[in-house]
Amino acid sequence: MRILSDGVRAIIYASGFIAFFWWLALNISRLDQTVAGRLPSWTEIPGTILMIAGGILALACVGVFVVRGRGTAAPFDPPQRFVAIGPYKFVRNPMYIGGLAMLLGFGLYLRALSVLGFTAMVGFVLHLFVLYFEEPDLERRFGSSYLDYRKRVNRWIPRWR
Repeated sequence: MRILSDGVRAIIYASGFIAFFWWLALNISRLDQTVAGRLPSWTEIPGTILMIAGGILALACVGVFVVRGRGTAAPFDPPQRFVAIGPYKFVRNPMYIGGLAMLLGFGLYLRALSVLGFTAMVGFVLHLFVLYFEEPDLERRFGSSYLDYRKRVNRWIPRWR
C-alpha cells in the first residue's frame, strides 16, 4: 500500500513539475517571434529524441525513489532511504539531467533559442540548489553513507566504471 501511495504522489508531483516548466518554456518561446528568430527545422528530430530520453531517465529515477527510497523526488516529500542504485550509480543528479534534457529537447523541438537560454538558466539555478541546499541536506540526513557515495560518484558527469 505504501508503494502505491508514494507512486501516486510521485506521479502527481512529476507531472506538475513537467507541466510548469513546459508552460514556462511555451511562454518564453514567444520571445523568438519578436527577438531571436527560430532554429532550423532539422532540430525537431534531435529535440524529440532528447525529450524521450530525458523522460525515460527521469521516470527511472522516480521509480527508484518510490520503490527503494520510500518517497518521491519532490524536495518537500523526499525519500526516507538513501538511494544509490539505478541511474544514481553513475551520476548523483540523474533526475535533474533527465529534466534538463527534456527541457532542452523541447526547446529544440519548438526551434526556440529563448528556450535554450531558459534551459541554461534553469541548469545554473539547479546547480546552485544542489550545492547549497540538496547536498548539505543529504549529508545531514544520511551522514557517512552519502559522503562515501559523493566520493565515488560525480555530481553531473557520469563515471562509466
